Amino acid sequence: MTTPAQGNVIPDGAEYACDNGKFGKGWPGADAWFDWLTRTVDRYGADRCLWAVAPDVPFDAAGTLAESLPWLARIRELGIPAAFAAQDGCDQLGVPWDAFDVLFIAGSTEWKTGPVAERLSREAKERGKQIHMGRVNSRQRLRTAEWFGCDSADGTYLAFGPEKNLRLLAGWLDELHHTPSLFGS
Repeated sequence: MTTPAQGNVIPDGAEYACDNGKFGKGWPGADAWFDWLTRTVDRYGADRCLWAVAPDVPFDAAGTLAESLPWLARIRELGIPAAFAAQDGCDQLGVPWDAFDVLFIAGSTEWKTGPVAERLSREAKERGKQIHMGRVNSRQRLRTAEWFGCDSADGTYLAFGPEKNLRLLAGWLDELHHTPSLFGS
């Protein structure tokens, strides 16, 4: 995952995803963000990009719809999948399903781990969409992301105590892949 403020170098052959930096202090403004996104895709290749999330307004469904809609098609024009950040209340306003490729589960902790986000995730899968969950920084949140059918997740967990936390995260992932389920895999 990379953002405009991070300046990450993507290793040769690695896949990457592009966040917009709206949740935090990395938002450079719409035009500068799209210039950064275009340069990133040109430098590392559209074929390696998992998705780019359109500009959103964290925790604000109406603001996110207004902010995202003009950018989703432009992201796709770069030859990469466009992600839409689902926020608290987006189910009441309508989700623009045909305008994006990846449902990015954003919003408040309560909303993103609750029944509406789960229902939207299930609908996304039925529609053939990928699902990503942001701010996954605990074992329980990782299990929730898996339960919802998420294809990917991100968080800052490894940034704090990376040596210790990498071992813990590896254990959580191993547990997800080896824990039997009553519902199959």
